[in-house]
Amino acid sequence: MTNKVAFITGSAKRLGANTARHLHAQGLNIVLHCHHSKNEGEELCEELNKIRANSSILTVADLCDISQLPVLVDSAFNAFGRLDVLINNASAFYPTPIGSVKLEDWHSLVGSNMQAPLFLSQLCTQYLAVNHGVIINMTDIHADRPLKDHTVYCMAKAALVAMTKSLAQELAPNIRVNAVSPGAILWPEVNLADDEKQTVLDQIPLNQIGCPDDIAQAIEYLIRAPYVTGQILAIDGGRSIASATKA
Repeated sequence: MTNKVAFITGSAKRLGANTARHLHAQGLNIVLHCHHSKNEGEELCEELNKIRANSSILTVADLCDISQLPVLVDSAFNAFGRLDVLINNASAFYPTPIGSVKLEDWHSLVGSNMQAPLFLSQLCTQYLAVNHGVIINMTDIHADRPLKDHTVYCMAKAALVAMTKSLAQELAPNIRVNAVSPGAILWPEVNLADDEKQTVLDQIPLNQIGCPDDIAQAIEYLIRAPYVTGQILAIDGGRSIASATKA
Protein backbone atom coordinates (compact mmCIF):
# COMPACT_ATOMS: atom_id res chain seq x y z
CA MET A 1 0.00 0.00 0.00
CA THR A 2 3.03 2.23 -0.48
CA ASN A 3 2.24 5.87 -1.36
CA LYS A 4 -1.45 5.54 -0.56
CA VAL A 5 -2.83 8.19 1.78
CA ALA A 6 -5.11 7.63 4.76
CA PHE A 7 -6.95 10.50 6.47
CA ILE A 8 -7.86 9.44 10.03
CA THR A 9 -10.03 11.66 12.21
CA GLY A 10 -9.46 11.64 15.95
CA SER A 11 -6.05 10.02 15.49
CA ALA A 12 -3.96 11.67 18.21
CA LYS A 13 -4.74 9.08 20.88
CA ARG A 14 -6.07 5.61 21.62
CA LEU A 15 -7.44 3.53 18.73
CA GLY A 16 -6.96 6.27 16.16
CA ALA A 17 -3.28 6.70 17.00
CA ASN A 18 -2.65 2.96 16.97
CA THR A 19 -4.38 2.64 13.61
CA ALA A 20 -2.23 5.46 12.25
CA ARG A 21 0.94 3.68 13.39
CA HIS A 22 -0.23 0.38 11.94
CA LEU A 23 -1.16 1.76 8.53
CA HIS A 24 2.03 3.83 8.41
CA ALA A 25 4.00 0.62 8.93
CA GLN A 26 2.21 -0.82 5.87
CA GLY A 27 3.58 2.03 3.75
CA LEU A 28 0.69 4.51 3.81
CA ASN A 29 1.18 8.21 4.28
CA ILE A 30 -0.98 9.48 7.13
CA VAL A 31 -3.02 12.65 7.57
CA LEU A 32 -3.63 12.87 11.29
CA HIS A 33 -6.44 14.91 12.79
CA CYS A 34 -7.18 16.16 16.27
CA HIS A 35 -9.21 18.85 17.99
CA HIS A 36 -8.18 19.23 21.63
CA SER A 37 -5.26 16.74 21.68
CA LYS A 38 -2.82 18.86 19.70
CA ASN A 39 0.23 17.99 21.81
CA GLU A 40 -0.35 14.26 21.39
CA GLY A 41 -1.02 14.76 17.68
CA GLU A 42 2.21 16.67 17.16
CA GLU A 43 4.19 14.00 19.01
CA LEU A 44 2.66 11.23 16.89
CA CYS A 45 3.26 13.15 13.68
CA GLU A 46 6.91 13.66 14.63
CA GLU A 47 7.21 9.97 15.51
CA LEU A 48 5.92 8.87 12.10
CA ASN A 49 8.10 11.34 10.21
CA LYS A 50 11.19 10.12 12.06
CA ILE A 51 10.42 6.62 10.80
CA ARG A 52 9.82 7.82 7.23
CA ALA A 53 10.49 11.43 6.28
CA ASN A 54 7.59 13.56 5.05
CA SER A 55 5.06 10.76 5.54
CA SER A 56 2.61 12.42 7.93
CA ILE A 57 0.98 15.75 8.67
CA LEU A 58 -1.31 16.91 11.46
CA THR A 59 -4.55 18.78 10.86
CA VAL A 60 -6.58 20.47 13.60
CA ALA A 61 -10.31 21.14 13.41
CA ASP A 62 -13.58 20.97 15.33
CA LEU A 63 -15.53 18.35 13.39
CA CYS A 64 -18.81 19.53 14.89
CA ASP A 65 -18.35 22.86 13.10
CA ILE A 66 -19.37 22.07 9.53
CA SER A 67 -17.83 25.29 8.25
CA GLN A 68 -14.35 23.96 9.11
CA LEU A 69 -14.69 20.73 7.13
CA PRO A 70 -14.02 21.95 3.55
CA VAL A 71 -10.69 23.48 4.59
CA LEU A 72 -9.85 20.34 6.55
CA VAL A 73 -10.48 18.05 3.59
CA ASP A 74 -8.56 20.31 1.20
CA SER A 75 -5.61 20.21 3.62
CA ALA A 76 -5.81 16.42 3.78
CA PHE A 77 -5.75 16.11 0.00
CA ASN A 78 -3.14 18.77 -0.64
CA ALA A 79 -0.70 17.22 1.85
CA PHE A 80 0.23 14.42 -0.58
CA GLY A 81 -1.81 15.20 -3.69
CA ARG A 82 -4.11 12.21 -3.34
CA LEU A 83 -6.52 10.57 -0.91
CA ASP A 84 -7.18 6.83 -0.80
CA VAL A 85 -8.73 6.16 2.61
CA LEU A 86 -11.03 8.14 4.89
CA ILE A 87 -11.37 6.69 8.38
CA ASN A 88 -14.14 8.36 10.39
CA ASN A 89 -12.76 7.50 13.79
CA ALA A 90 -13.36 10.62 15.91
CA SER A 91 -16.10 10.14 18.47
CA ALA A 92 -17.53 11.76 21.57
CA PHE A 93 -18.84 9.24 24.12
CA TYR A 94 -20.57 9.95 27.42
CA PRO A 95 -23.93 9.18 29.09
CA THR A 96 -27.05 11.25 28.49
CA PRO A 97 -29.80 9.89 30.77
CA ILE A 98 -33.25 11.02 29.71
CA GLY A 99 -34.18 14.12 31.65
CA SER A 100 -30.66 15.48 31.40
CA VAL A 101 -30.17 15.67 27.61
CA LYS A 102 -29.15 19.13 26.45
CA LEU A 103 -28.81 20.60 22.98
CA GLU A 104 -25.04 20.74 23.39
CA ASP A 105 -25.06 16.97 23.99
CA TRP A 106 -26.87 16.52 20.69
CA HIS A 107 -24.38 18.74 18.88
CA SER A 108 -21.40 16.92 20.39
CA LEU A 109 -22.55 13.31 20.10
CA VAL A 110 -24.43 13.53 16.82
CA GLY A 111 -21.94 16.02 15.44
CA SER A 112 -18.91 13.79 15.94
CA ASN A 113 -20.49 10.36 15.43
CA MET A 114 -22.83 10.96 12.50
CA GLN A 115 -22.87 14.49 11.11
CA ALA A 116 -19.12 14.86 10.58
CA PRO A 117 -18.70 11.43 8.94
CA LEU A 118 -21.49 12.28 6.50
CA PHE A 119 -20.12 15.65 5.45
CA LEU A 120 -16.51 14.47 5.41
CA SER A 121 -17.51 11.56 3.19
CA GLN A 122 -19.35 13.91 0.88
CA LEU A 123 -16.36 16.25 0.64
CA CYS A 124 -13.85 13.43 0.13
CA THR A 125 -15.68 11.54 -2.62
CA GLN A 126 -14.18 13.62 -5.43
CA TYR A 127 -10.69 12.60 -4.30
CA LEU A 128 -11.40 9.02 -3.24
CA ALA A 129 -13.07 8.12 -6.52
CA VAL A 130 -9.90 8.83 -8.51
CA ASN A 131 -8.08 5.85 -6.97
CA HIS A 132 -11.06 3.61 -6.13
CA GLY A 133 -10.67 4.54 -2.49
CA VAL A 134 -12.49 3.41 0.63
CA ILE A 135 -14.39 5.00 3.50
CA ILE A 136 -14.25 3.18 6.83
CA ASN A 137 -16.55 4.27 9.63
CA MET A 138 -16.08 3.42 13.29
CA THR A 139 -19.46 2.30 14.54
CA ASP A 140 -20.22 0.45 17.80
CA ILE A 141 -21.92 -2.76 18.85
CA HIS A 142 -24.26 -0.53 20.88
CA ALA A 143 -25.77 0.76 17.65
CA ASP A 144 -27.73 -2.52 17.65
CA ARG A 145 -27.77 -3.25 21.38
CA PRO A 146 -28.20 0.16 23.05
CA LEU A 147 -26.22 0.96 26.17
CA LYS A 148 -28.38 2.17 29.06
CA ASP A 149 -28.27 5.96 29.64
CA HIS A 150 -26.48 6.55 26.31
CA THR A 151 -29.48 7.14 24.05
CA VAL A 152 -28.06 10.03 22.04
CA TYR A 153 -24.74 8.25 21.43
CA CYS A 154 -26.47 5.03 20.40
CA MET A 155 -28.83 6.92 18.07
CA ALA A 156 -25.85 8.57 16.38
CA LYS A 157 -23.99 5.29 15.92
CA ALA A 158 -27.13 3.60 14.57
CA ALA A 159 -27.41 6.39 12.01
CA LEU A 160 -23.75 5.83 11.09
CA VAL A 161 -24.49 2.17 10.42
CA ALA A 162 -27.35 3.16 8.10
CA MET A 163 -25.12 5.73 6.40
CA THR A 164 -22.43 3.10 5.80
CA LYS A 165 -24.85 0.79 4.02
CA SER A 166 -26.53 3.58 2.09
CA LEU A 167 -23.30 5.17 0.84
CA ALA A 168 -21.92 1.77 -0.10
CA GLN A 169 -24.69 1.60 -2.69
CA GLU A 170 -24.58 5.24 -3.73
CA LEU A 171 -20.81 5.51 -4.17
CA ALA A 172 -20.22 2.15 -5.85
CA PRO A 173 -18.39 1.12 -7.95
CA ASN A 174 -15.71 3.76 -7.51
CA ILE A 175 -15.67 3.97 -3.69
CA ARG A 176 -16.19 1.21 -1.16
CA VAL A 177 -17.78 2.01 2.20
CA ASN A 178 -17.48 -0.26 5.23
CA ALA A 179 -17.39 -0.03 9.01
CA VAL A 180 -15.64 -1.56 11.98
CA SER A 181 -17.77 -2.09 15.06
CA PRO A 182 -15.56 -2.40 18.16
CA GLY A 183 -16.63 -4.07 21.34
CA ALA A 184 -14.56 -3.77 24.51
CA ILE A 185 -11.11 -2.93 23.19
CA LEU A 186 -9.82 -0.30 25.62
CA TRP A 187 -11.46 0.47 28.92
CA PRO A 188 -13.03 3.96 28.97
CA GLU A 189 -10.80 6.82 30.09
CA VAL A 190 -13.18 7.21 33.04
CA ASN A 191 -12.11 4.60 35.60
CA LEU A 192 -14.32 1.56 36.00
CA ALA A 193 -14.50 -0.49 39.16
CA ASP A 194 -13.31 -4.10 38.99
CA ASP A 195 -16.86 -5.43 39.33
CA GLU A 196 -17.99 -3.23 36.43
CA LYS A 197 -15.18 -4.62 34.28
CA GLN A 198 -16.12 -8.15 35.24
CA THR A 199 -19.74 -7.52 34.25
CA VAL A 200 -18.52 -6.58 30.76
CA LEU A 201 -16.21 -9.60 30.54
CA ASP A 202 -19.09 -11.90 31.51
CA GLN A 203 -20.93 -10.71 28.36
CA ILE A 204 -18.04 -11.63 26.04
CA PRO A 205 -17.81 -15.27 24.85
CA LEU A 206 -14.01 -14.98 24.50
CA ASN A 207 -13.94 -13.67 28.12
CA GLN A 208 -11.40 -10.94 27.49
CA ILE A 209 -11.19 -7.47 26.05
CA GLY A 210 -9.52 -6.94 22.71
CA CYS A 211 -6.48 -4.85 21.88
CA PRO A 212 -6.00 -1.87 19.58
CA ASP A 213 -4.22 -4.01 16.99
CA ASP A 214 -7.44 -6.01 16.54
CA ILE A 215 -9.08 -2.85 15.22
CA ALA A 216 -6.10 -1.74 13.14
CA GLN A 217 -5.84 -5.14 11.47
CA ALA A 218 -9.55 -5.12 10.67
CA ILE A 219 -9.20 -1.69 9.09
CA GLU A 220 -6.20 -2.86 7.07
CA TYR A 221 -8.25 -5.81 5.82
CA LEU A 222 -11.09 -3.53 4.69
CA ILE A 223 -8.64 -1.30 2.86
CA ARG A 224 -7.15 -4.29 1.05
CA ALA A 225 -10.45 -6.13 0.31
CA PRO A 226 -11.58 -5.01 -3.18
CA TYR A 227 -14.82 -7.04 -3.18
CA VAL A 228 -16.13 -5.95 0.22
CA THR A 229 -18.51 -3.02 0.61
CA GLY A 230 -21.49 -2.17 2.78
CA GLN A 231 -20.30 -4.41 5.62
CA ILE A 232 -20.15 -3.83 9.37
CA LEU A 233 -17.30 -5.90 10.81
CA ALA A 234 -17.79 -6.57 14.53
CA ILE A 235 -14.53 -6.87 16.47
CA ASP A 236 -15.97 -7.73 19.85
CA GLY A 237 -15.02 -11.23 21.00
CA GLY A 238 -18.52 -12.44 20.14
CA ARG A 239 -20.29 -10.02 22.45
CA SER A 240 -22.77 -8.84 19.82
CA ILE A 241 -24.12 -12.36 19.22
CA ALA A 242 -24.03 -13.58 22.81
CA SER A 243 -27.22 -14.36 24.68
CA ALA A 244 -28.18 -11.79 27.29
CA THR A 245 -29.29 -14.54 29.69
CA LYS A 246 -27.71 -17.67 31.12
CA ALA A 247 -30.84 -19.82 30.70
